[in-house]
Amino acid sequence: MRTIYYTLVAAAALALPGLATAQSPLRLADALAEADRRAFGNRQAAANASSDRARAALPLKGILPSARVEGGFVRTTDPIGAFGTTLRQRAVTPAAFDPARLNDPAPVNNVTGGLVLEVPVFNADALTGWRAARSAANASAAMADWTTMTTRAMVVKAYYGAVLAQEKVAMLTQAQRAATAAVKQVESMVRQGLVTKADQLQASVRAGDVAAQLLSASNDATTARQQFAMLLGRSESGPLVLPAGLPTDSVVRAFAEQDTAAAHTPAAEGQSAGHLRDDVRAAQLGAQAASADRKRAAATMLPRLNGFARYDYNSPTTLYAGKPNWTVGVMGSWSLFGGGSELADVAGADARARGARAGEEAARANARVEADAAARLVTLALRRLELAAQASAQSTEAHRLVAKRYAGGLATVAELLGAETAATGASLAHAAARFDVIDALAQYRKAIGADPGALARFDTQPTTSSTDAASAGANNEEPTR
Repeated sequence: MRTIYYTLVAAAALALPGLATAQSPLRLADALAEADRRAFGNRQAAANASSDRARAALPLKGILPSARVEGGFVRTTDPIGAFGTTLRQRAVTPAAFDPARLNDPAPVNNVTGGLVLEVPVFNADALTGWRAARSAANASAAMADWTTMTTRAMVVKAYYGAVLAQEKVAMLTQAQRAATAAVKQVESMVRQGLVTKADQLQASVRAGDVAAQLLSASNDATTARQQFAMLLGRSESGPLVLPAGLPTDSVVRAFAEQDTAAAHTPAAEGQSAGHLRDDVRAAQLGAQAASADRKRAAATMLPRLNGFARYDYNSPTTLYAGKPNWTVGVMGSWSLFGGGSELADVAGADARARGARAGEEAARANARVEADAAARLVTLALRRLELAAQASAQSTEAHRLVAKRYAGGLATVAELLGAETAATGASLAHAAARFDVIDALAQYRKAIGADPGALARFDTQPTTSSTDAASAGANNEEPTR
């Protein structure tokens, strides 16, 4: 029995590490889907669009028929009201014409009930107002879509920004290990009389500098993860597991070449390769809404025609009792002059329409400028990545050669520490350049009206893993002379 117990305990102990590492890294695709549902800005924009969509139905009151049920109670001694109530209840007798009773009637009760149907026949201002409200609601929905697209670009940047910060911590951790080992080695060499105290101080200064950089990088990584979690709409920052490294250079370059192979040329109207930016679409719909509102303002000076039908019940005691009465009619109205308010409404609507049209033109021009700038930024970022990759490879090779010379007694500790510092800095700059390309691609897709979420393709591509960082750090270790 005891053997079985110890066997179970051992199996549980072996399983615990697996459980701790069972949580797989959050994929960009999952982060984008979570942000679409939960991001604070997206939820606010969606709520505003829903509110505008609901308000767009208000003008339908002047277009569609309406029906209502009425009920009430009246008790009166007014001579006209008392006689009219008796007449409506069809309770008039010859005694009701007694002059004394007519002049001083007894209190009369009347329980009224009615069914009312109102049918708009011609209300031009309501029809044009509904069209304006509908276009405005569509513009609000387009802006909500643009908010979602902007959030997706921000998620891509924040996601890989947090990965970059994490990768920077890994690189500096390895650099700190190497610097600490170097300090111990130089201290031993000082005791042996092989190097001077100055060499030991230089190694200590280098180790302290790396430690300070690591502290700053760890703080930046924590902040980046918290900001990323907030962007996803998480009220509390819980455990967040991210990939160990950014996509490799070849993966990033292949995506950039494929994404720009169609030679996207932003058109003047903010449209590129079949994509119409949602902010440009919102501006177009806003201009349409303003134009319709101008027609609505002009339509307020036209006649209105409405029909109605009533079915009324009058009883001294019971609701909807007695013999009913029906009434059918048509009512026309025409406001010839309302103190100049109609003219002011028309002038204001016309000015708003001109402003909306200018806003649409500005949105198109801005989209064109942003798309052109984003395309140039991708080209620039790719070129900088190429230079950073070369610098990283050259600095790594330079460090290897200096380390070899140092092992042979041909280089000083200062030269070795300088080469190691340059190699670490070049590796960090290389990772930052790779991130800049990813961010530039996300901004480019947003600028041309495409979905930045297409970068989720990186989820299945090779990355610069922590083992790569470890091997890089191993190359930075001080050689034994």
